[in-house]
Amino acid sequence: MRTLTLLLLSFFCTCVSAQEVYTLNLEEVVDIARSESPDMKLAETRLNNSLWRYRSFQADYKPQINLEATLPGLNRSIEPITLPDGSEDFVSRAFMRNSVNLFLSQPITATGGQVFLTTGLRRLDIFKTDINAGSLSYLSTPISIGFTQPLRTYNELKWRKKTEPLRYQENKREFNEAKEQAAATSSDLFFDLLIAQLTLEAATKNKVNADTLYQISQGRYSVGRIAETDLLQIELSVMNANAQLASADLNAQTANEQLRSFLGITTNAEFQLIPPDGIPTNNVDADQALQYALENRSLIIAFERRALEAEAEVDRAVKNNGFQVDINGQFGLSGTGNSFGNAYDGLIDQEVVTLGIRVPIADFGKARSRIEVARSNQDLERLNITQEKISFERRIRLQVRQYDLLRNQVTLSDRAYEVSIRRQDITRKRYLIGKLSVTELNLAVKEQDAARGQYLSSLRNFWIGYYELRRLTLFDFITGDKLVVE
Repeated sequence: MRTLTLLLLSFFCTCVSAQEVYTLNLEEVVDIARSESPDMKLAETRLNNSLWRYRSFQADYKPQINLEATLPGLNRSIEPITLPDGSEDFVSRAFMRNSVNLFLSQPITATGGQVFLTTGLRRLDIFKTDINAGSLSYLSTPISIGFTQPLRTYNELKWRKKTEPLRYQENKREFNEAKEQAAATSSDLFFDLLIAQLTLEAATKNKVNADTLYQISQGRYSVGRIAETDLLQIELSVMNANAQLASADLNAQTANEQLRSFLGITTNAEFQLIPPDGIPTNNVDADQALQYALENRSLIIAFERRALEAEAEVDRAVKNNGFQVDINGQFGLSGTGNSFGNAYDGLIDQEVVTLGIRVPIADFGKARSRIEVARSNQDLERLNITQEKISFERRIRLQVRQYDLLRNQVTLSDRAYEVSIRRQDITRKRYLIGKLSVTELNLAVKEQDAARGQYLSSLRNFWIGYYELRRLTLFDFITGDKLVVE
């Protein structure tokens, strides 16, 4: 806006010793915040953590290979043993067990079971003692295949496969939202500092004008052209201008430090901000904005994830509080011998099958209560999701309406500010030639200050509303680009 340009004519020439000066506009401040600010570093760390959690989840569905070994397991001790006649005696024992086993397992997502394949070798060395001549033996298991399959049990693998991809997509969209939140916060701090700088410049200019008027008024008072009360009123204006200048200077320094801290600049820096050159004139369609929000926001994925999690809790309550059946089976080959080679000769097969059943007889309504609680929570979650979705859609539409209203307010307040500048200039000239009183001059100055504040406030509200609309939809309505980065 040309009115802001007039306000910044002298400010951009200021140089502060021992400080690094950054001349930035709103877009540059936002770009720094979206890429280099501490808030974005935290968001990147959270996204990286979610990535590794997701990869860990994916690994749960892939084959797992483990090696277990005991090398060696030495035992030399006196231990009680049971004799053939049923009595016990303490016997000195000295032996060493060595074993190596390799396991390969694969979960079955559809059923919640698991299949596994093992191979292993054991060696037993019994050392020579006074009552034992010593021996060496091997036990080999070249191959053993088995499975475990729970029936009518909560299948966590199946439910996690539905919810975890949604959670990861949600985390990725949250990262994009964090970038737009950083943009919105930086725009707020940008205008905090910009308004403080413009207020400081206006206060400096008012101070100069007040001093000039006071000198002129002293001359007029000395020749009797104005009353003493008018001179005292001018003197009071000078003191007020001094106080306003000191306050404006403190506010500018505080706002400068807040922006520096948010952008993550560690050096002693001063910002010279360039105000936005106009505002966009494009209209935003509420239905289109809502469509972008539904496509891009993490909240929409969160709704789906939360509904699935509530459904999973009902399934858990039903499956884990009733009739349970577990089937385990294993088939393999094994052999033994007093040498490594003999342990693999004459292999015999071994089969193990177990069927486990758990039937609750009486729990006095505990299982039913858990199921009803889970179903009640599911109904509550559905209601919450429905209400949150309605509130979300209303907020999008309200933000679009505010966007158009705020743009109109900027235009009106800009025109009002230009009028106040011209009125104040005319009033000051008429006062200098003695056509108006100091009261009318002070009134014109106050009206100009109020119009300037109103204009800057409306400009600030527009851009903050614009970046809030970007955050809510993850869409840039000026460039027409999606703000979703994979």
